[in-house]
Amino acid sequence: MERPFGFSWRAPENARIMPFQSIEPRRLYRQIAEQIRSLIRSGEFTTGSRLPPERDLARQLGVSRPSVREALIALEVEGLVDVRIGSGIYVLGVARETAPAADGGEPAAGPFELLRARYVIEGECAALAAKSVKKGQLAAIEETLEQMQAQMQGERQPLDADRLFHLRIAEATGNGALVAVVKMLWDERTGPLYQQLEHHYDSPELWVAAIAEHRAIVKAIAERNPDGARSAMQRHLNKAYKRFSQGWDALQ
Repeated sequence: MERPFGFSWRAPENARIMPFQSIEPRRLYRQIAEQIRSLIRSGEFTTGSRLPPERDLARQLGVSRPSVREALIALEVEGLVDVRIGSGIYVLGVARETAPAADGGEPAAGPFELLRARYVIEGECAALAAKSVKKGQLAAIEETLEQMQAQMQGERQPLDADRLFHLRIAEATGNGALVAVVKMLWDERTGPLYQQLEHHYDSPELWVAAIAEHRAIVKAIAERNPDGARSAMQRHLNKAYKRFSQGWDALQ
């Protein structure tokens, strides 16, 4: 029989209290990072030594390579390892192990986890925007593309205009909850883990490709094509996922 709201269960006075530990959900990349961190502390990986290649770590741990990459990026933000382009992943030493965790102890999403979430949510935002966008909202979205182009020409990373582009698409849905979710995702997007991963790939060529992908999204929204807008947004985020998944074999 269902209990009314507000009912609280109380154990009998003679009931045995079991020695259960509280359960702490931990994201996979954190568990991987902790294993590598422990091996560094124990001296298995000494200062200046190179970690095994990412593909070998993934195989030994039985996890995906993106999960390993997220863990390595977290350790790099902590100051325990150094990613050297064209060489490998090197241990900086246990002297830095007291550095604060990259996520400050909060359950931050890993960069690839974040991209998967954006693929789902922002894809639907683009489709809804194509159905309900107003003329002024479309002009505001198009304006952010020009801002991105101007920031690039000024040799600046156009991240602020990029964020505004995605927020304005969310706003064009007319759904405040979706706007709040996209803002939250972008707070994670501009966090230390994602920024460190992006640092290794950032280039004018990357942003040229990204802006072209953004233009395809705007075109579909302007044409009031929900399916096309969803596909264009998901294609953009899938390409970002692939861009950040490539290149580390060459590093190691």
